[in-house]
Amino acid sequence: MSVSSGWPAPAKLNLMLHITGRREDGYHLLQTVFQFIDYSDELSFEVMQSGVIQQLTPIAGVDAEDDLIIRAARLLQQRSGCSQGAAISIEKRLPMGGGLGGGSSDAATTLVALNHLWGVGMELGELAALGGELGADVPVFVHGNTAWAEGIGDILQPIELLQPWYLVVKPPLEIATAKLFSDQELKRDCSAITIADFTVGDRLNVFTAVVKKRYPAVAEMMNLLEKFGDVRLTGTGACLFLSFETKQQATETAGQIPQQWDCFVAQGLNRSPLYRRLDNA
Repeated sequence: MSVSSGWPAPAKLNLMLHITGRREDGYHLLQTVFQFIDYSDELSFEVMQSGVIQQLTPIAGVDAEDDLIIRAARLLQQRSGCSQGAAISIEKRLPMGGGLGGGSSDAATTLVALNHLWGVGMELGELAALGGELGADVPVFVHGNTAWAEGIGDILQPIELLQPWYLVVKPPLEIATAKLFSDQELKRDCSAITIADFTVGDRLNVFTAVVKKRYPAVAEMMNLLEKFGDVRLTGTGACLFLSFETKQQATETAGQIPQQWDCFVAQGLNRSPLYRRLDNA
């Protein structure tokens, strides 16, 4: 069978992130806003009648058994009873440890693509539930809409936002999310806000203060970027972002970033490009 290529796994930005409490099982209760950006990993799939699932382009530093792409494919295969397998390859563009959701997005694209290519026919809600078993951020990528999220990030409400141009800056380091969640100085008692509060400007990310203290390089870059606008952290970092009305403004600012820091320009999207690809499948 021929290879089905060009399946995007887009990045997301957290436009705000509050922690409002903690469940008895230790999971933090969140309020956040996810928006996709037009910058993606890209996956290709070849259906294998043998039932074997393999990743042809292993990701550096990720063991095969921990690879969310493999885990997603196997989970869908097991729950659906599908006898087919897949040879999967990825062109990795999203940085690891950046707060852009790359691993979760890869898993979601795998679920959506193989659901189609295998002819499984699972409903979107079922796929999202499978994704939730792989990680708290996977369902939003499966649903594919910019969303207001609560709970542990699993209660999603689609919203429509402006679709500005973003400059995303990646520090030359990775941030360990688990360590941040266990930091004693992390604010875990934010008052709950509404979508209206967010719309009029409540864009706090509670991890910003902790990241700036633990990672001086991030604090230094935030200080440098502040002259260009409201610089913010996405997720638990390490990526920072600024929004602009035009691509030209974002691109011109990108030209002033120190060369040792990776950066890229991308447009915000209210609908994941994954579903443009699915419509054309």
